[in-house]
Amino acid sequence: MTTPHTIAVLGLGRMGDAIATRLAAQGWDVVGWTRSGRTSGAVRTTGVPNDAVAKADLVLLALFDGPACRQVLDDVRDSLRADTVVLNTSTIAPAEASQLARRLGPSYVHAPVLGSVPAAAGGALQILAAAEQGTLDRVRPVLETLGTVRRVDDACTAAALKLIANNSLAGAVLALRDSLRQADALGLPRSQALDILELGPLGGLVARKRPFLTDQAGAGTAEFTIGALAKDMALLAAASDTPLRSAANVADTPADPQADIAVAATVPAVDDAVLEPLRAYIRGHATGDPAHFRDAFLPTAHIEGIRDGAFVSWPLEEYCALFHGRPAPDEPTRSRRVDAIDVHGTVATATMTLSHGADTFIDVFLLVRVDDGWRIANKAYHRGVSAAGAARSR
Repeated sequence: MTTPHTIAVLGLGRMGDAIATRLAAQGWDVVGWTRSGRTSGAVRTTGVPNDAVAKADLVLLALFDGPACRQVLDDVRDSLRADTVVLNTSTIAPAEASQLARRLGPSYVHAPVLGSVPAAAGGALQILAAAEQGTLDRVRPVLETLGTVRRVDDACTAAALKLIANNSLAGAVLALRDSLRQADALGLPRSQALDILELGPLGGLVARKRPFLTDQAGAGTAEFTIGALAKDMALLAAASDTPLRSAANVADTPADPQADIAVAATVPAVDDAVLEPLRAYIRGHATGDPAHFRDAFLPTAHIEGIRDGAFVSWPLEEYCALFHGRPAPDEPTRSRRVDAIDVHGTVATATMTLSHGADTFIDVFLLVRVDDGWRIANKAYHRGVSAAGAARSR
């Protein structure tokens, strides 16, 4: 098979434009098309994708999602020549990649890429390529212009690996968010915190994204957007059918979906209003004063868990009756911390750990926003033995 010479790049967003520009600069005959009509002007474009496809040896897709890939391929299907290869760099669901591979057969290469705009511009992408050997050999020179080729068994696997890679990126962004929030809570200057974080495991991300993390006026355009990462995390959660905390955390980021992913690490912590009932709950335990629990909970709330081997569901007043207005004798040695809180519009969930002598309680709260602020609607708890308690029992 001959190596493609004329390449139609369908999709000239951030990555598509960078890929098309790289290929054109390296001597390939490139024509681009984008549904939005917005281009950087770096490559020759056409307003009719069929015109580009009809002349192309290789059609490269750089589209947002699976439905876009299907729609564009449906639109140009009649213009595809029998010997034209379709090379798909888009991030789509594994099932969608399998469907396209079955539909197009030996002429399809599924090749999602690892790396963003700078890597594409510099020919430093990591490319997960799945195709029949002959087809892969034919397009390898094009792929190697863009980066390093890693052959993968099939389209489904290539798509799944790309989602796993992006999940690790989401995890890094969220870990950076947590570190910056804690630094803010401790009163540390942002620049000083970033200097130290750049020395650790998150160093590469911090170094690359520092202009966005410090809100510099010249930070530039987004390389990979919050909306795109949220889309990828939703695809992964659906494909794996496994709980994925990062999917909700990225999707609920209170920032422009078109902002760079680094902006997701800079959003403020949850509003103090949602923390106030949890703080009132902590004060109730610290003082033994049930008035704090009445402030924290809705009057209809129940407190539920296993006590002495039996399930209990206490109405709020029955729970308050357990407290007598004075701290526990060992209160100076007790501790409590809020482990997690997730806000979803008018509802929130929170988890707290209470170390009370020989016992450790894991409390899980459902909160709702009502007219006068946030209140705890219900609490469920697990009672276990603390490490200190276990040591004493041995």
